[in-house]
Amino acid sequence: MDKVLVITGGGRGIGAATARLACAAGYRVAVNYVSDSTAAEALVKELKATGAKAIAVKGDVSKLEDVIRIFDETEDAFGPVTALVNNAGITGRSSRLDDVDPKVITETIAINVNGVIFAAREAVKRMSTRHGGKGGVIVNISSAAATLGSPGEYVWYAASKGAIESLTIGLAKEVAEEAIRVVCVCPGMVETEIHDRSTGDPARVERIRPNIPVKRIGRPEEIAEAIMFLLSDKASYVTGTTLRVSGGR
Repeated sequence: MDKVLVITGGGRGIGAATARLACAAGYRVAVNYVSDSTAAEALVKELKATGAKAIAVKGDVSKLEDVIRIFDETEDAFGPVTALVNNAGITGRSSRLDDVDPKVITETIAINVNGVIFAAREAVKRMSTRHGGKGGVIVNISSAAATLGSPGEYVWYAASKGAIESLTIGLAKEVAEEAIRVVCVCPGMVETEIHDRSTGDPARVERIRPNIPVKRIGRPEEIAEAIMFLLSDKASYVTGTTLRVSGGR
């Protein structure tokens, strides 16, 4: 059976790094994006130039109908989906909770929580032996914020990532006998555009660096390597757990 992977929010950062490693490992990859078609299409062009099979699929994971279409388009192109990396997420601009626009909270929860649940739900419906599938792996992407709390920055984002870790535990137990593993990767501070594009606080990286025990920022490729391990057969006895990749923070 072909290895077919959907990566939500896959056009940049950790998602793009994962797409590159997955294609090198023989996966057929669907790179999901919601607005930055330029980045997604450029990544797909890069992947195809190496001989890999990849497509870009537009869709807002906070909308169930979009999630269903993302999976449909992927299966039309490559066959049954065997893996999902739930990577799409936003923070909203940094602030105290009592200063944040409620719309930011609503949007963050819609994408980071509802979107992950919708995508996981659709993956189960297609992968589970209960539904005639042949199994698969779901990797959810959390954040060190889930346990650090991110006070004064975005506690609503931290809460959304805590929800993802809870989802991982419960769903893993729910589908363990249906040939599906559900795991989670929890990155710490990583060199991605989210600090400029989402938080509005580009200086945060250097401010946080001294608090990281290894005294450096992580690279997207380092998170992608952890994701690829959990997707692989080498992690066949790993489910319902979160792997923290945070430089000790």
